[in-house]
Amino acid sequence: MDGAAQPPSPRQWFGLVAVALGVALIVVDLTIVNVIVAPIIEDLSIGSVEAQWVQESYAIVFAALLLLTGRLADLHGARKIFLIGLAVFGVTSLLAAVAPNGGLLIVARFLQGIGGAMILPTSLALVNATFTGKARGQAFAVWGSTIGAAAAVGPLLGGWLADFSWRWAFGVNIPLVALIMAGALLFLPSSPRTRGSVDLVGAVLSAVGLGLLAFAMIEGRTYGWLLTVEPLNVGGLSWSAGPSPVLVAFLVSALVLRAFWRRQAALGRVGLGAGAGAGAGVEPLMDVRLFSVASFRGGNVVTVLVGLGEFGIIAVLPLWLQFALDYSAFQAGLALVALAVGSFTASGASFSMAASVPALGQVRIGLVLEAVGLVTLGLIAATDSAWWLIALALFVYGVGVGFATAQVTNVVLVDVPAGSAGQGSGIQSAARELGSALGIAVLTTLFLSTLNSGLRDRLADLGIRGEEAERLGDAVTHSAGSAIGPLSADPRTASVADAAREAMTSGLAISSYVCAALLVLALAATVFVAPRKEADSRV
Repeated sequence: MDGAAQPPSPRQWFGLVAVALGVALIVVDLTIVNVIVAPIIEDLSIGSVEAQWVQESYAIVFAALLLLTGRLADLHGARKIFLIGLAVFGVTSLLAAVAPNGGLLIVARFLQGIGGAMILPTSLALVNATFTGKARGQAFAVWGSTIGAAAAVGPLLGGWLADFSWRWAFGVNIPLVALIMAGALLFLPSSPRTRGSVDLVGAVLSAVGLGLLAFAMIEGRTYGWLLTVEPLNVGGLSWSAGPSPVLVAFLVSALVLRAFWRRQAALGRVGLGAGAGAGAGVEPLMDVRLFSVASFRGGNVVTVLVGLGEFGIIAVLPLWLQFALDYSAFQAGLALVALAVGSFTASGASFSMAASVPALGQVRIGLVLEAVGLVTLGLIAATDSAWWLIALALFVYGVGVGFATAQVTNVVLVDVPAGSAGQGSGIQSAARELGSALGIAVLTTLFLSTLNSGLRDRLADLGIRGEEAERLGDAVTHSAGSAIGPLSADPRTASVADAAREAMTSGLAISSYVCAALLVLALAATVFVAPRKEADSRV
């Protein structure tokens, strides 16, 4: 019980700082590029297709490899894989910073995704193994708050660095990686290893299946969900008609992941022996028996729903701040600092709550606060919203993120056997990333669809219909709102810009309410999560 657990040493807390900073690096890189893409396009003279791959390649590779890196953490030790991931991330950040053209930058972003995929699940495994008792809940609070804060700070950092050069957005990673590696070597003990092997066929199946699924969820709005609306150009080949590549990716992903699950189930049944054609001496990449653990199974469902509700709004909020309220990129990032402050406030509060409120209770508190913050944001959204009202709503939302994101991970991993900690962390990380990707895809589509339909309704009220309304609506929607500024500067189209701001504000309000509803659904799903041990008192 809690009283039997030894209090953490200063060395362990310093090790946690190194782990948290490593997580912050990879989360910031998921969001920072969205802010610096404009100067990248201008400096490297790349087109919209290349720019999109610069943005998305990192996230796709990241999601694709999480199960494999989780298994590698069990076999070779979480600290070792964490350090290798940091090294890969540092080298590829240097490659991105000096990239002379778009092609090399895209390659660097793909390779960065490999490093990120090695860091996230191993950070979970390291926290889970280093801390016990109520200190585990406190450590996960720091870990989770770092994710929420880093997601919010990414745009701010990108906006600031873009004033110097977009290359610094990658170059700043290099000294940070060196510092984190030094901290990990000094304060994190070597991790235990388990004997076994990697299922190479399973690794390929999981990477292909998860990669295609991530691609489909990220690119659905661009290429069309059912039919091709925009050509996909890869290596001189073009997919420009017929069924959407996104639809095909979904179907192939479903088939590949089904084959992966069947193979892992077969390998799990036969152990080290040959069976079901799986091959002798092959161990599963993912132990499907983990899903028989109620807290693990239910906790991952909650993780997906939380990812859906949390990250979607972070994707569309900067667009509203910049193009409806006319904030600069730096000002928009600064507004999101309230979210980061709220997230760290929750981290501090959880230290005193750990002894009295179990992890699952903190998850529920967090989900309620997130929903309240988002509903408040929807209610106060206007084309002239005061900054302090926005900050207040985001602060409440951020406090919820700090509780829910951190402690849902604690709940998921509490009953996972120590020898499967890497696998469990990889699965939970994959659930988080896929939920986030789906949330961004769904919320961005909803936001821009609401913008388009709302703008056309308002243009009709202004007497603008037919082809002219369609042209103006497409210009605003396809630019994600960036066309509002030029429209506003021209007296002949200033009323159109005002209509676009109102439509974008309505889109944000609806998106806020939908995200709040998803988080309430996640709250309802916690009823089915029943840890055998309380997550904050495990020893």
